[in-house]
Amino acid sequence: MFKDICRCSNSFYFIGIGGVSMSALAKLMYFWGKKIAGSDIVFNDYINELQTLGIKVNTSGIADDISGFDVIIYTDAVSQNDILLAEARKLNKIILSRGQFLNEVSKNFGSVIAVSGCHGKTTCTAMLAHIFKAADKKFCVHIGGRDLTFGNLYIDGKDYFITEACEYKKNFLYLTPAVGIVLSSDADHLECYGNAEELKKSYKIFADSSHVKIGLYGDIISGGLTFGFNKNASYSARAICQTEEKYSFDAYEGDTKLGRIILNVYGKHNILNALAAIAAARSAQIGFNQIKLGLSQFNGVERRFEKLGKINGAEVIADYAHHPGEIAATLKTVKKIAAENMYVVFQPHTYSRTKLLFKKFVRVLSPLQNLLIYKTYAAREFYDDEGSALTLSLKIKNSRYGEDERDITEFVARASQGDMILFLGAGDIYQIAKRVVKNLSAHP
Repeated sequence: MFKDICRCSNSFYFIGIGGVSMSALAKLMYFWGKKIAGSDIVFNDYINELQTLGIKVNTSGIADDISGFDVIIYTDAVSQNDILLAEARKLNKIILSRGQFLNEVSKNFGSVIAVSGCHGKTTCTAMLAHIFKAADKKFCVHIGGRDLTFGNLYIDGKDYFITEACEYKKNFLYLTPAVGIVLSSDADHLECYGNAEELKKSYKIFADSSHVKIGLYGDIISGGLTFGFNKNASYSARAICQTEEKYSFDAYEGDTKLGRIILNVYGKHNILNALAAIAAARSAQIGFNQIKLGLSQFNGVERRFEKLGKINGAEVIADYAHHPGEIAATLKTVKKIAAENMYVVFQPHTYSRTKLLFKKFVRVLSPLQNLLIYKTYAAREFYDDEGSALTLSLKIKNSRYGEDERDITEFVARASQGDMILFLGAGDIYQIAKRVVKNLSAHP
């Protein structure tokens, strides 16, 4: 369908254009020579980047005139009652959700590699981009975050399309990739699926729709390639060493040693991301030397254990972790490298996730001695007291609740030399953290 749209249409309007995935798709259409515009409710760095390219983005809250656009794309955070969607239907425009549009985009490439899973999608996708660049492949990568080298989009040809496959509202089921990766099947987005079994069923459908399926050893995928720490996995890591939570390991393909991999990013969980990327790269006939080079050139993704600066001599780290499993992995890494105290600011992302995983959040956060839980980033949702940040904070003995930026500033200002300050969450906590660091650095 998209090839027809691409041939017959020259203009695309994105509702919710400021999202990391949507802004990347908008840029791709722009670089393909299309007329692009869009709207969002708040200004951010991604919108600034689009405007720098000359793309018109409306953040005024006043509805645009979309009559001059052929195709309307909307993010799932947009209500079906949105005024622009209603106008698009009235005008008989072609209307596609972000997931549908991503699938149509993918049809323009020779081979699609899609990365799914509750944890690690962005990191694994970015790792693959570096590997394919090192192998001199003609590819395009669409990243659900900002790689420190490539940003959220890199275009160097149409042989391969590397993309994240988001499970929210079963969006990843629109894709039928040549290579489908399932990094994990941990429960998330249960407000969409109802229960963990339904989510796992969708992961299996996604994997089975792929020509080559790759999954974590011992998880849900059967009949495909596997990766993991177990020696029986198709791709495994052995002779693992770590220095200040940066890891190296011998990569094995079955019983054959491929060679030594040295990672430049923190956390043992990134070994699994690297193994998944290795498996996908090998399925594309990429040699180990190119894989090793690509992984050595991967220096991380924005908001994935990113150093933001220092406050009173304490290192400040921002991490996207917003699921209990991700938080546990990040805290484990910090505890191994933090010399003294750890100050944690956590912003829950959506009321529904907090409510559905409430006990797990309590379990993973309760051991912390210095914890501030900041008001929930609602995203697409309305207030729900049972899933609010305040309710979560009241359940955790040593935590305090923060309602505005001043609460965070006062909390982290207590840190000193040798401590570590950790900002966790997928909402606007990242922008807040950067402002707090800047303000406290300027006025110690």
